[in-house]
Amino acid sequence: MRYLGIDYGAKRVGIALSDTEGGMAFPHTVLPNDKKLITTIKELCDKEHIAEIVLGESLDYKMKPNVIMEKIIPFKKELEDATGLPVHFEREFMTSAAAVHLQGKGKMIDASAAAIILQGYLDKVRNKDLRDKK
Repeated sequence: MRYLGIDYGAKRVGIALSDTEGGMAFPHTVLPNDKKLITTIKELCDKEHIAEIVLGESLDYKMKPNVIMEKIIPFKKELEDATGLPVHFEREFMTSAAAVHLQGKGKMIDASAAAIILQGYLDKVRNKDLRDKK
């Protein structure tokens, strides 16, 4: 099963894709947050045979929603409606800073942050599956 990860930002949106087995996440692209965003993501989901989407849930140090969550929540609904795919929240915390730490600054920071978000979700799913098999 293939997943798409999203690091939503007011200006840019990082996109990551998993491998076909849904085990590893890889930075893919950075999209402008404009009127074409939903259409572009839907087209990518169709082209890459995406089964599920993982969207970063932006929380502050007190684990309360950041200001950007006011835009992320309706974006999630719009994405579900447009793609017909399940969209899961995965908590993100300092993912952009972690991406900079791992690779340095560059154009793909948001995509790398999306990969960190997606990998966190994939690891949770894999660990749950392992626990359920015991």
